[in-house]
Amino acid sequence: MAMKGPGLFSDIGKRAKDLLTKDYTYDQKLTVSTVSSSGVGLTSTAVKKGGLYTLDVSSVYKYKNTHVDIKVDTESNISTTLTVFDVLPSTKLVTSVKLPDYNSGKVEMQYFHENASFATAVGMKPSPVVEFSGTAGAQGLAFGAEAGFDTATGKFTKYSAGIGVTKPDYHAAIVLADKGDTVKVSGVYHLDDKQKSSVVAELTRRLSTNENTLTVGGLYKVDPETSVKARLNNTGKLAALLQHEVKPKSVLTISGEFDTKALDRPPKFGLALALRP
Repeated sequence: MAMKGPGLFSDIGKRAKDLLTKDYTYDQKLTVSTVSSSGVGLTSTAVKKGGLYTLDVSSVYKYKNTHVDIKVDTESNISTTLTVFDVLPSTKLVTSVKLPDYNSGKVEMQYFHENASFATAVGMKPSPVVEFSGTAGAQGLAFGAEAGFDTATGKFTKYSAGIGVTKPDYHAAIVLADKGDTVKVSGVYHLDDKQKSSVVAELTRRLSTNENTLTVGGLYKVDPETSVKARLNNTGKLAALLQHEVKPKSVLTISGEFDTKALDRPPKFGLALALRP
């Protein structure tokens, strides 16, 4: 199902967040994906973080409008996600549970319209947390809000609101989060029509502490297979990333970060290789 309309509330400001954070890693990670003749996808992921190693195996089965995703990790956790598209027109139903914690289960219903979208999620326990979000808009302008309510305590766990603007050459967003305590202003601007070069900035202000965090970054696509990203915040942390498609759908990512205000500290480095058929 092709998602239409202004998108979910979580999409407001997502372009800037992804450009600043997506694919940055400071671990060693290897991911190998295969697809069987019956259409079942199998993905194995090994991660070395510090001196610890973790491994998980996940499988995805797609049948008509239904996707089943099962993942097992080295800590004996089994995560299952069932996604059904168009159970009702323009809807998506997502049911997830992580065993052995039966209370981690959640059911989410998403509805997409040309001018609005809604999502409701309910936990699978006697007194669940109920989450709701809604977005309305048209012609690249979106207004949205979300809230979470704990039925056990009778209190709100979160509430946020935001405005997003999406145009061919830029994306901008303002989000009031953390129960009104945090204001995030972000923007992405594409420097050319093919979006080979982009710049991004995000300003976060925590009202209760008067603390400001400014992060700026950029993306440059050297060629269709290679791209570089960088970011710098006002605390002096500088990070860079190189991503190269070694063969179709298989990507090598090298990233690093160091503190420009504490050069005596060792920098962080990460390497990720994703092999796909």
